[in-house]
Amino acid sequence: MSDSETLEKPGTDAAPYVLRSDDGGVASLTLNRPDELNALSAGMLAALQSELNAIAGDSAVRVVVLSGAGRAFCAGHNLKQMRANYSREYQSQLFATCSKMMQSILQLPQPVVAKVSGLATAAGCQLVATCDLAVAAESARFATSGINVGLFCSTPGVAVGRTMTRKHAMDLLLTGDFVDAPRAAEIGLINTSVPEAELDAEVDVLAAKLAAKSAFALALGKQAFYRQLEMGIGEAYAFAGEEMARNMMDRDAAEGIDAFIEKRDPEWDQGPRDDSAQD
Repeated sequence: MSDSETLEKPGTDAAPYVLRSDDGGVASLTLNRPDELNALSAGMLAALQSELNAIAGDSAVRVVVLSGAGRAFCAGHNLKQMRANYSREYQSQLFATCSKMMQSILQLPQPVVAKVSGLATAAGCQLVATCDLAVAAESARFATSGINVGLFCSTPGVAVGRTMTRKHAMDLLLTGDFVDAPRAAEIGLINTSVPEAELDAEVDVLAAKLAAKSAFALALGKQAFYRQLEMGIGEAYAFAGEEMARNMMDRDAAEGIDAFIEKRDPEWDQGPRDDSAQD
């Protein structure tokens, strides 16, 4: 590919970049370039963006689980591809494409859980930090290691800097050092770490727990959470109060409260919402 061409599209190789399977309202997306450590090449980014776009409009999907095939979750951007297309135009387009994909995860109505085994480095670490929740095998390792090749991980810094304290984020970004999964849980990069043999079961339990919640309440709450983080405290409380009032007037909230009072399991409504009816 010349540096004047656009980013590659998904499906240029025989095997799909991303595998998808659905079970019980859980969509599992697996990055499928194990020989390349599931690097976020242009093709991988395009394929992942396509899957996220499809899931955003799929009401049957209640939870998304993101993992990587082989010995890495994701090793970040494909450096060989970046060097082979060495122009400012290409680099800018690549990072803009990656940033759009990361923001799509935040904008997705469904919760996204990172299931991490092996390496998660640079933009791969960014991907973990961007997901709403993250569970890792104890053997997993994390780093924003671009600084080791003279490339500060500025875009990964957006996600890790919003996931953990500044000092911990800057430690990762400035040193490029690896941290293991237990340490990643301590500093807030992931939620928890478990033995490798227990990773699938742990994530299955978490996904099932989320899938049993009101999809409307999860979607509304996820979007409200990320929006209020960018506000001042007064504006955040005003916004969050209105979101709670809106949520309270939804039929799932009425059903959930009634079920709690009546000591029974709630039956969530799967139908479309008319926001005007909740005002």
